[in-house]
Amino acid sequence: MFLQPKQDFRPKHSAFSLKFFVLIFFTLINGKASFAQTDIDAIMMGKKLFCAGIMYNTNSWNNYWEGTLKRDNPNLGTVSTNMIGPMGSLGVSSKFNIIFNLPYIKTNASAGQLRGFSGLQDLSLWLKWKPIKKKVGKGNLSIFTIGGLSSPVSDYVADYLPLSIGLQSRHISFRGMADYQVGVWTTTMSGTYVSRSNIEIDRTSYFTTRMHFTNEVYMPDATQFNLRMGYRGKTWVFEAVLDKWTTLGGFDITRNNMPFPSNRMNMTRSGINMKYEPAVPKGLTLIGGAHTTVAGRNVGQTTNFQAGLFYIFNLNSKKSENSRKK
Repeated sequence: MFLQPKQDFRPKHSAFSLKFFVLIFFTLINGKASFAQTDIDAIMMGKKLFCAGIMYNTNSWNNYWEGTLKRDNPNLGTVSTNMIGPMGSLGVSSKFNIIFNLPYIKTNASAGQLRGFSGLQDLSLWLKWKPIKKKVGKGNLSIFTIGGLSSPVSDYVADYLPLSIGLQSRHISFRGMADYQVGVWTTTMSGTYVSRSNIEIDRTSYFTTRMHFTNEVYMPDATQFNLRMGYRGKTWVFEAVLDKWTTLGGFDITRNNMPFPSNRMNMTRSGINMKYEPAVPKGLTLIGGAHTTVAGRNVGQTTNFQAGLFYIFNLNSKKSENSRKK
């Protein structure tokens, strides 16, 4: 049941962390509503607008799925992950945006002998393009394509789940997204394919469903489907979110064993997002959200809370007259 000798598994170099798709930033500029955006929502930054800020995310679990068996583990207690890090998005044009993210995280188990890690994790970069926007019925239909890259920024330990701060795999993602808005009411759907590179671990053999005499681990690709519906106004944004992550291969955690990087890790999450733009000071946005894992396989039943503080800078030589782009 994850019982390990009490020792420090951390390498002599710094460890670097977290593998999360996080929700981000909205804000005001020039006295009008102008929303910063994430890689998975249907909002675009205006031309030469740069949004930057800090995101904080905390999640924890004390129950998890060992394959399809839901259980707890007294040798772990409550496993928690705290993340803080800078995020930003640049409007190259109203139809083409660049988004980045570099989180710092810390993991911890409240019981047992396993020690957590802390540090920077993976640098992520997305290119977001909106080639189509047209009137359909009573609303507007927008089509988006998003490409993403994610790569570790240091040689942190991946083979130390559930307290690893990343999986060391480089990701390339391709997403298609459609958004339909009638007045202030919106529905957004997206599908993503994630290609993951193999990784190397600090041992020369390991067992999955058979013995492998190598330090290279095959990492199966994955898909993500996301649905969000809600209210998108000038001051407030509220969204209900349903998200499903599916690993295309892998194997289950064996009974009373530790997780392994190439496990089949599936999860379905639901939750809410909120964004608020106060009248004063102009340019500031507060965001928040809460999500929970409602179904899973080889993952923790996580409860997640997030909050962020962001600001948009106008890089135009003249004041923007078209600061809100959707």
